[in-house]
Amino acid sequence: MSTIVTVPCFSGAPWDARQLQPFAGHDVRTMRLPEGLGTVEANADFLADQVRGLDDFVLVGDSYGAVIALALAVRRPPGLTGLVLSGGFAANPLPAWKTLAASASRFVTGPLYRQVILRVHAYQLHSHFDVSAPVPHTQDDYRRLFIDNTPRATYVARVTSVTHFDLRNQLGRVDVPTLLLTPEDDKLVGAQATHELLGGIPDVTQIVLPCTGHMFRFTHPDQYGQAITHFIDEGVSMRNT
Repeated sequence: MSTIVTVPCFSGAPWDARQLQPFAGHDVRTMRLPEGLGTVEANADFLADQVRGLDDFVLVGDSYGAVIALALAVRRPPGLTGLVLSGGFAANPLPAWKTLAASASRFVTGPLYRQVILRVHAYQLHSHFDVSAPVPHTQDDYRRLFIDNTPRATYVARVTSVTHFDLRNQLGRVDVPTLLLTPEDDKLVGAQATHELLGGIPDVTQIVLPCTGHMFRFTHPDQYGQAITHFIDEGVSMRNT
């Protein structure tokens, strides 16, 4: 049976016990992202260390974690048998003005980081589906997630790491079954990023989870996790037997 290796979102927070419930019966490794790494490739190096020695594993990347998982997958690491990307992208999806605004976060400190930068980020993460979700979340919940898990210097490093990130011409190197798990409403990443992944990864399937937003790992953990385990049990494990 494949080991599920979960790669966290931009906050760096690992899967919590509630989010791991749908993976019951599977071997799972979760992690917290390291602080302050300034490139996606450096984060992929960290991830490579976490999976070294595993004979059969599936990378499950959430948002920024999907970017890191993709960066490792194009290297074709030994033991990788499947890939799940949710809310990810192969190149910086932000328009130029948003990239400049995000980059300006390096000049904002203390209360301004918590009260301005994180409020703007939380607004971009939020979906109108979140309040009535199985695990309801508000914009303030997302801001608190970053306050609790993401030091300002780390936030800046992660923003900087995707500014010039572009793996679009390497997507053909992904040689394992891949699931794109897409929310219905994602105003942070957008549809173009998904189209690029669908057009570039050879063996790829997309599932759109209805009535979900970018943070569906948090708001819809059962729907999210069950789609992943079904893909692994039917699309990865069966293929490898």
